[in-house]
Amino acid sequence: MVTEIASRENSYQLAFRALQERQQDERTGWLQRLRANAIERFAELGFPSVKDEEWKYTNVAPLAAIDFKPALLQTTSASELEVEKLAPFRCVETAQSELVFMNGMLRKDLSSLSAIPDEVVAMDLSEAIADERYREIVWKHLAQQADYVADGFTALNTALVSHGAFVYLQKNAVMKAPLHLLFISDGAETASFPRVLLVAGENSSGTLIESFGSVNDSRYFTNAVVEIVLKDGACLEHYKVQRESIEAFHVANTSADLGPNSSYDATTINFGARLSRHDVHVTMDNEGAECWVDGLYLVTASQHTDTHSVIDHRKPHCTSHQLYKGILDGKSRAVFNGKIFVRHDAQKTDAMQTNKNLLLSNEARVDTKPQLEILADDVKCAHGAAVGQIDEEELFYLKARGIHPDLARNLLTYGFAEEVIGKIKIESIREQLDEAVLHRLNARLEA
Repeated sequence: MVTEIASRENSYQLAFRALQERQQDERTGWLQRLRANAIERFAELGFPSVKDEEWKYTNVAPLAAIDFKPALLQTTSASELEVEKLAPFRCVETAQSELVFMNGMLRKDLSSLSAIPDEVVAMDLSEAIADERYREIVWKHLAQQADYVADGFTALNTALVSHGAFVYLQKNAVMKAPLHLLFISDGAETASFPRVLLVAGENSSGTLIESFGSVNDSRYFTNAVVEIVLKDGACLEHYKVQRESIEAFHVANTSADLGPNSSYDATTINFGARLSRHDVHVTMDNEGAECWVDGLYLVTASQHTDTHSVIDHRKPHCTSHQLYKGILDGKSRAVFNGKIFVRHDAQKTDAMQTNKNLLLSNEARVDTKPQLEILADDVKCAHGAAVGQIDEEELFYLKARGIHPDLARNLLTYGFAEEVIGKIKIESIREQLDEAVLHRLNARLEA
């Protein structure tokens, strides 16, 4: 085991050193220092264990025991067959506004940005760092929202930060077509480290789709970090769809900083991966900010999914809404830990949090822990959690009208999921997710 750990550490350390040597530039000395600080922090923290309070229900030892090879220094190519396999993950609405990443590396030949207006910049993060027009923006915001000091996975991603997506909406920019960031994996035993930095200027607006998938069923590791900065009055709709290989490991951190009177509407769908973890952190340090942080996880067999969210109200007159729903089958397990902080100065806060779970199997298990920490006295806050099975009265109602019991259960399960899927405004994504839910339910019916 010691040999395995040393080999794994060497893989990441070698990738870090190679990256530092390859990208030596006095103009980006700050980036080299950032990486060096992060790899040092990762060496101190390592991967978390169940002894850590934030990870007590999610054991990443199986992930840590595998010698994944970082893919960011490898050259990837796509065959015609692989291109065809991208079709299930693409959206009609983003045919001309899509950046495709293979194993974390941008594939310009598979991407198209013709529908993106001049007031919006979307490019590879490494190119933005090298471009004097955007270098200062990246320097100002990169690694400022996602805390690599506190989290080993974020530290590792930051230590190997290079490629990824840089999205910049200039003041008053309107991005009519959604921008799709499609992250595809096709390599076994590889590790990729997607990084996204989105900065939305004053009164700008747009929609971001962030999706993860695989063209095969190989075992790999995705460690993704997304940082979002919304300036005064900016509005962003953000959809994340995780459909990784059933053998994959997916760990992600999404951190957003909301400016005055800004609006952040996020919906996360988790279907894939053997083990997935998503940390969401929204900071509301300006008056008038509002956010929606919703999600759906659908797991079966022995899948494990974990969602940890923190919505931090620091200033008055801010509003947050959160609805997470889970459907569990087989021997799957889900974890939901949602925290709402209301600081001393955050008077007139309005915060609502709900987690609902539907168990389709007696062997499925969910650990849910909604939390409120309120230090202000003039607020309106509520939270709640529910875990249950299909309502027998609703089932009886459908059976009494001649619907087969198994079909009736599927209809009720589909209706439970549709509350979250239905809020997605991108029609092709809704259709894909509807099909995915129905496919899983039909597979269960046939089994």
